[in-house]
Amino acid sequence: FSKIFSHEALESYLPKIQLVIKDTLRAWSSNPEPINVYHETQQLTFRMAIRVLLGFCIPDEELNRLFEVYQQFVENVFSLPVDLPFSGYRRGIRARETLQKGLEKAIQEKLQNTQGKDYADALDILIESGKEHGKELTMQELKDGTLELIFAAYATTASASTSLIMQLLKHPRVLEKLREELRSKGILHNGCICEGSLRLDNISSLHYLDCVIKEVLRLFTPISGGYRTVLQTFELDGFQIPKGWSVMYSIRDTHDTAPVFKDVDVFDPDRFGQGRSEDKDGRFHYLPFGGGVRTCLGKHLAKLFLKALAIELASTSRFELATRTFPKITLVPVVHPVDGLKVKFFGLDSNQNEILTGTDAMLGATV
Repeated sequence: FSKIFSHEALESYLPKIQLVIKDTLRAWSSNPEPINVYHETQQLTFRMAIRVLLGFCIPDEELNRLFEVYQQFVENVFSLPVDLPFSGYRRGIRARETLQKGLEKAIQEKLQNTQGKDYADALDILIESGKEHGKELTMQELKDGTLELIFAAYATTASASTSLIMQLLKHPRVLEKLREELRSKGILHNGCICEGSLRLDNISSLHYLDCVIKEVLRLFTPISGGYRTVLQTFELDGFQIPKGWSVMYSIRDTHDTAPVFKDVDVFDPDRFGQGRSEDKDGRFHYLPFGGGVRTCLGKHLAKLFLKALAIELASTSRFELATRTFPKITLVPVVHPVDGLKVKFFGLDSNQNEILTGTDAMLGATV
């Protein structure tokens, strides 16, 4: 899987990611009603996985149906393994079977139609990598691989995307500082993203944007922790941990208690700036993607997606909270607002002015 997330691969994905995000924000802005951000970002990350990572040309109607089935699958992943009628386990198994049928059809169509491709997607790279290692991947292996890629790109990225939008709503000065950086780098001009300006090297040079994404992932790490297997018996704080045991490390507790972070409950992107660099003062104080040789393979793709989303939000979007107060946060199955975060997006005309009708003319808390 490592080649799927190489620098060259990310460079080829970027224009497609931008297109999916642009189309999604356009749809959000055309909706006269507030949207449920968490639900919509789930659809966005699912669409990104299908269209960009896997390169499937699935019609929108079929894509929406697959998304509904996929949600049933995800909701029942952690069910008790009791195979009874109407059990969550049975629903999850059925959803997976339906998904794999849809994926097999898409894979077969993809393998038969190789004309007109302008980039190598993750599935192409996976197939070629298998051949390089002398192994022709079976259809079952391809289905399992695609399902795993979708699963890895889905819930955690939707969680982080929702947290990003919520923090930009809460902190308009951060949003404005992002815009200032985009202007200074020649990416944003007169309210428009300059054509051809969003390349991987340009995005990598946006230091404040990087700080914002890091702080979102520190304060709102999508998952609580990870598992490791003990390779040799060791002792920790007077307790002996035997070889072969499974141990869980807590990302969230690490971020909350690490001494390098000051005012841990405060959203402060500048803590990662050059003057402070709080994440550099220790090896494992900051680990939103885990650590060591088993760190998340897709971390660079996830951060690239979040940065591309933040750039579009700062450049071409106007949005406001649609409720009186910000919702409470729940930590399961991944971090997300209890009500999904209700937000109203406003459409923009060609001059980047908001298109308002009726009561929408009252901008209120629009940032």
